Amino acid sequence: MNIETSRLILRQWRVQDHQPFIEMGLDPQVMRYFPNNLNETQSLKFIATVTSIIQQQGWGFWAVELKATGQFIGFVGLHHQPSQFEFSPCVEIGWRLARAFWQQGYATEAAQAALKYAFETLQLEKVVAFTAKLNSPSEAVMQKIGMHKVDEFNHPKLPMQHPLQLHVLYEIKNPHR
Repeated sequence: MNIETSRLILRQWRVQDHQPFIEMGLDPQVMRYFPNNLNETQSLKFIATVTSIIQQQGWGFWAVELKATGQFIGFVGLHHQPSQFEFSPCVEIGWRLARAFWQQGYATEAAQAALKYAFETLQLEKVVAFTAKLNSPSEAVMQKIGMHKVDEFNHPKLPMQHPLQLHVLYEIKNPHR
């Protein structure tokens, strides 16, 4: 099952997505708000995990391609967080795009489609998003898709005093409920 917008297709991952995703994980600009870059093995493990989740439940962090060219540009989607955070269980929305596709509205467009799926198909009550407080571009996308800041928290997997430890938490409630 694919989700289509005017310019994008959110879909299951394909083998041809692997190399561009590996390159994204090695790009220090793409990964600057994450604790580490991803090496090839870590990127392939991520793809295997999210592919399996989509196969099992029908949704997850979908690969995103440009309709016009079929080119892989990153991922956008939904991910269940059962216990990692004090606000768990929850479903988060997340995204990561290759640098060449930033500031063109793609993250916002794809995230709006993922939210529509979350609320209309999955009938979720709410969706959350979080990122390092330093990540103002991602926070701007959260605001553009109608999310509201509800808290700040220290990420449990990052050590105290780590520059990325402080995170912002956003949420949006299902407008159909």
